Amino acid sequence: MNQTGTTGKRKILVIGSTNTDMVIKTQHLPRGGETVLGGTFFMNPGGKGANQAVAVARLGGQVAFICKTGSDIFGHQSQQLFEEEGIDTSYILSDRKNPSGVALITVDEHAENCIVVASGANAHLLPADLSAVDGAIRAADILLMQLEIPMETVEYVAGIAFREQKKVILNPAPAQPLAENLLKHLSIITPNETEAEMLSGVKIFDGESAARAARAIAAQGVPNVIITMGAKGALLHGGDTTEMIPARKVKAVDTTAAGDVFNGALAVALAENHSLRNAVGFACKASAVSVTRAGAQTSVPYRNEVDIFN
Repeated sequence: MNQTGTTGKRKILVIGSTNTDMVIKTQHLPRGGETVLGGTFFMNPGGKGANQAVAVARLGGQVAFICKTGSDIFGHQSQQLFEEEGIDTSYILSDRKNPSGVALITVDEHAENCIVVASGANAHLLPADLSAVDGAIRAADILLMQLEIPMETVEYVAGIAFREQKKVILNPAPAQPLAENLLKHLSIITPNETEAEMLSGVKIFDGESAARAARAIAAQGVPNVIITMGAKGALLHGGDTTEMIPARKVKAVDTTAAGDVFNGALAVALAENHSLRNAVGFACKASAVSVTRAGAQTSVPYRNEVDIFN
């Protein structure tokens, strides 16, 4: 898929978190009470919202980002990096009372990870903060959100967007229960298997069980459900159609931001007026590229890398 032949790109607004990721690579993830020695340490910009905004920008989308950082070095560095990526930073807010968010990430030799987040200013991005940037919500065509900011903010934005007839994509991560009213304001929801199990009450172990979970989520009011299933691909359910879109075969190095790249790519493809099925295929392709390299935003591919990837 490429940009030729599209009828013009629509504006994407990402609302969510930004963190600084502190990563240690080691042979295995520690069990409770265990100390693991060895491994490499590095710091990367991260946070699900920021990762998705960077993914949109690198994949060719027209993107603005609403987030809240601390008035500290991490916050200042984040703003500078977003500007360098070509993201519209007009709506980024600064919190003088709370520090910028930080994530501690451990990645094992099989590319599996565990993450602990200190949300900091992200936890204080509240509906009252958004009154000054309501125009950004109304100007956007597609809104992309996650759950590393307060739920009341997610519900507030989804409500405005629904009334304005905007397309709202929710990546429901990290996993938590969602109100029925929020679900009814969404256009697309993109849970992974764990999140889909929580939302549906259906244990997922194969494509058939994933389809049951997707139908159960759709019955709560979301017209389109996409369950990301790692190396298996993604299950798309919309209307009467349920289809597994296969993943590309790659050797994974680090899966840290694969879901964020998937969501950013999905938004870009939809902004270019591609069908939902083709958008999911493009998102699978982009996320496959991302897992072949380490880090969060450092793993996000550029559009030409995805277009040439087979």
